[in-house]
Amino acid sequence: MITEALERDAQEAIRTPSGGANEPLRLLAEDGEDLAIISAALQDAILRPADIVWEKGARRLTIELSRFCWECGGTRVRAAMQFGDVLAVKSRGLPRLPDAPLELLAIHFFEGEAPSGRAILMFAGGGDLRVDVECLDAVVTDLSERWPARMAPTHLDAPSDGMES
Repeated sequence: MITEALERDAQEAIRTPSGGANEPLRLLAEDGEDLAIISAALQDAILRPADIVWEKGARRLTIELSRFCWECGGTRVRAAMQFGDVLAVKSRGLPRLPDAPLELLAIHFFEGEAPSGRAILMFAGGGDLRVDVECLDAVVTDLSERWPARMAPTHLDAPSDGMES
C-alpha cells in the first residue's frame, strides 16, 4: 500500500511542486542537491528497523517514519521515503531488534560512475544505512494528518575549540 502511494505521489510531485506549510510534503530527488533537501526535511525523523523494507527483486527500499515538521513547527506526520533502482542495502551499527528506536540525523549522497552512487543514512548513536543505487531516484511523501509533537528535537551547538572570540 505504501509503495503504491509513493509511486502515485512521485508522479504527482513531478507535475506539481509542494504547496505551503499546511499541505502534505512531496519531494523527489534525482541528484545530490535534491537529496540534501530531503535530508533537511527528514532530520530528526523517528523510525524502527522494522520500518525499513528492502525489496531486492523490485530493486526498491521503502522506509516509513515519523517526520518532525520543521516547516510547520511543533507537529509530526507519518511519512515514507522510497529509493528506486537500488542495487544493494547494507547497515552498520544499527540495532537488530525490530522495534528499537532510530533517529535519522542526515542523508548524504556520494556519486559513483554516473549516474550511480551511494546514499548514506546516518542515525543518532553512530549507526548508518548504505543504499547503493544505479541512479538516484528517491521520493518522500507525507502519509497522514499532522499531530502535536510531544517535544521539539534539540541539537547541541558545535563543540568549542577553546578559543575565545
